[in-house]
Amino acid sequence: MSTSAQHQVSCGGGEIRETTQAVTKHKGCATIGGSGKASCGSQTGISNLPNEIVEKVKNHPCYSEEAHHHYARMHVAVAPACNIQCNYCNRKYDCANESRPGIVSEKLTPEQAAKKVLAVASAIPQMSVVGVAGPGDPLANPDKTFKTFELVNKLAPGIKLCLSTNGLALADHVDTIARLKIDHVTITINMIDPEIGAKIYPWIFYRHKRYTGVEAASILSNRQLQGVEMLTARGILCKVNSVMIPGINDQHLVAVNMAVKSRGAFLHNVMPLISSPEHGTVFGLRGQRGPTAQEVTALQDSCESKMNMMRHCRQCRADAVGLLGEDRGSEFTMEKIMAMDIKYDEQPRKAYQAKVEKARITKLAAQQEELAGLAGASSEIKVLVAVATKGSGLINQHFGHAKEFQIYELSTSGAKFVRHRPIHPYCQGGHGEDSKLEIAIGAIKDCHAVFVSKIGGCPKAELIKAGIEPVDQYACEFIDASTIAWFKLYLDKVNERKIKHLERVDPARHNALISAA
Repeated sequence: MSTSAQHQVSCGGGEIRETTQAVTKHKGCATIGGSGKASCGSQTGISNLPNEIVEKVKNHPCYSEEAHHHYARMHVAVAPACNIQCNYCNRKYDCANESRPGIVSEKLTPEQAAKKVLAVASAIPQMSVVGVAGPGDPLANPDKTFKTFELVNKLAPGIKLCLSTNGLALADHVDTIARLKIDHVTITINMIDPEIGAKIYPWIFYRHKRYTGVEAASILSNRQLQGVEMLTARGILCKVNSVMIPGINDQHLVAVNMAVKSRGAFLHNVMPLISSPEHGTVFGLRGQRGPTAQEVTALQDSCESKMNMMRHCRQCRADAVGLLGEDRGSEFTMEKIMAMDIKYDEQPRKAYQAKVEKARITKLAAQQEELAGLAGASSEIKVLVAVATKGSGLINQHFGHAKEFQIYELSTSGAKFVRHRPIHPYCQGGHGEDSKLEIAIGAIKDCHAVFVSKIGGCPKAELIKAGIEPVDQYACEFIDASTIAWFKLYLDKVNERKIKHLERVDPARHNALISAA
């Protein structure tokens, strides 16, 4: 990495320019040439999206993988009711011990939600998006949901608005969504075949009537696809979430991907089923397994040949606060907020975002400089590496403090984010736990290296013994540029026959860590 780039970065900050792939004409996702692959979404590339689309995604952590390093979101739990039943869902209230969709610690009124937004935006300058994602369905609670958005629009007009829905009632509310300038809507679509849908949804409640079985799934699917088309026609970005359920819809999700792409969806997010029995879901109690990490990645790869995929999802609570992968909700309970003297000033947020956009240019320049060194290189070698990061696109976390590793695939094309892997921190109040170290190393067995800001002698020795190179010489530097620089050195060693490249795979890895996310 260049000296100038290094000197513009510290462990506490440093952001890069948004680099979303190009679309030649936006109506959902366009395609490049005859490949059929969508050119919008979260992958890193030279951005020539229309300016209005860049403005929508560049600081939305869920719609841009790169943005999630720098920007925070919050969900306000104003929508308790739901109009469908999913076999993978069990909504819980007053629950602080689980981290998954449908879980909240407090249900809020629209007025409470608006006050909470001001409190969070005042304390967390990274906060760029307010969403309603439950704990039920926002559009089964339209009055509460839209009242919340109206208040936020009035009190903090610079914050983006976002909602997540099952799509059953979406077509009835697109006009209101457009009027309130809700530019991002996520729809959970798990099937387009009602026979498959009947295995996922016991019932729906539509037009004052309960439907069950194939009939219910058929109505739901038709309404969901209609909703995607209507959003696209209004220029509202639509992300589709799909829960991968082995043996039920795992093979079918490729067809779902094609269906939503053809209707203009902007991004597709395939998520693993969370099916721990203690959560009390129908699937969990039946013993329905979740997919392995490899199964999720393989499906994402299959779909990505047609459309860009979201790979950085954390399957957040319905009251999540903070960067993806962290939860600061306990800092902003209503009891604490009511005691706060909130004087909202949007200038710190604007100043932070200006800093981010300026620093992104530095990061992109460093990345392009390292990529230039790979130009013309001919190699089929691809490796996975793990990164310990606290955000800002930097290698800025101690190995022992990491609660997750971000996994990147390195090749002559550059660095590509592929997934995150949650772990339990190895350091426990000044000492390390051997069992936690074993789990952490086991989580990255298929990686050739792990990038950290610091690492102790014991974990370093154990990683080397496991064939994983601990890399700490890029502490507090950019992830993309640093991993590419390391990969160039790796290829040089292979070409000079100083080392032999070996494939690292871990076929035994199961979904336990994914389910803990």
